[in-house]
Amino acid sequence: MKTRITKTSADQLKADVKDAFIWDDKITGFGLKVTPKGRKVFIVQYRKDGRGGRTRRVTIGPFKTKDVSGRCLTVDQARKQAEKVLGALAMGEDPAEAKTIERKKGKFGDHLDQYFQNDIKDQKKPATVDQYERVIRLYVPKRLKGRKTDSISKQDIRALRDQMKSNPYGANKTLAFLSAFFNWCEGEDIRPNNSNPCKGIKKYKEKAHERFLSPDEQIKLAEALTASETSRFHNPYAVAAIRLLVFTGARKSEILTLRWEWVDFEKKTLNLPDSKTGRKTIYLNAPALEVLSNIPRMEENPYVIVGAKAGQRLVNIQKPWNRVRIDAGMPDLRLHDLRHTFASIAVMGGMSLPMVGALLGHRHAKTTQRYAHLAGDPLHAATEKIGKKMAPDFVSNVGKVRGI
Repeated sequence: MKTRITKTSADQLKADVKDAFIWDDKITGFGLKVTPKGRKVFIVQYRKDGRGGRTRRVTIGPFKTKDVSGRCLTVDQARKQAEKVLGALAMGEDPAEAKTIERKKGKFGDHLDQYFQNDIKDQKKPATVDQYERVIRLYVPKRLKGRKTDSISKQDIRALRDQMKSNPYGANKTLAFLSAFFNWCEGEDIRPNNSNPCKGIKKYKEKAHERFLSPDEQIKLAEALTASETSRFHNPYAVAAIRLLVFTGARKSEILTLRWEWVDFEKKTLNLPDSKTGRKTIYLNAPALEVLSNIPRMEENPYVIVGAKAGQRLVNIQKPWNRVRIDAGMPDLRLHDLRHTFASIAVMGGMSLPMVGALLGHRHAKTTQRYAHLAGDPLHAATEKIGKKMAPDFVSNVGKVRGI
């Protein structure tokens, strides 16, 4: 769509399921792009070698919202930058090639910022964005960020992994993130093809953390939740969130971001438009429905689990959870262990792994497979039933076999 790009028209440009554009009606090729996540950037589009050439785009900079480098352009500033780019093109220069050459000279830290802004922040789910931001902040050392990206070697990555030996989980997350980053660098011509320095570097073995509540521990947790309701620190929404995690096996983010419009009491479901694995339906049992029915609704707040700020959801559940788990005598218990407990009860009750995976919203069957070892109990129960059925006919002959 061609129109005069102004602050008003830029503000009015809405995100869609794919990149959307508006093009300036005065400067040919000057445009504004909005990504599906709502990030807006000024661009210049042109054809190399005239009308028959390949279409190329040059990103000028972000509109309104600052990127990780702190940049933010007004429409007038972007218009002037676009005129400079098109002026260079008229003089026979190729701005895209010049930018590629400049990128190759860039530092590792700068390229990490670009990758995070363009490929992580715009395309990944919030939890993944937070996770990768933490990797960059905590685990990528400053001495590497100041190096040229094409100078980072396998020895550098191996040394980084070795330094994180005491934190195997963090080391593996860092390796996975950096491997994806260096693949991006190859696609952007920042590094040569097949030069990923993470390739071939082994990850550490991780000890699986699978904590299931025993029947006695379940009683202790229930008592601690009830006791918390009489405490001066009581937060009814936090307690309700914990109870919902217990009864649904949902992920913490799915409960904390839950909106009333997604709750269907008649069909007994939570209909999430998005989750870690995409659109998801959570099926509600009677205790979960009772918890939801008793949660007070706040006017003009769409969230089920209400936060301290008007119209907002509860963000920090860790403090009330810490009090509850300490009162229960289980300071090592994680909120995610409630999900494990939900799954373990289902499997030990004889439910099939595919059914458990469907209830939990697992995308891959191998994720549910971690609970396979728990299926032994119903098998023992089954063989006991068979034995009792056969006992009247055979019990009199037990021990009378020759040689015993």
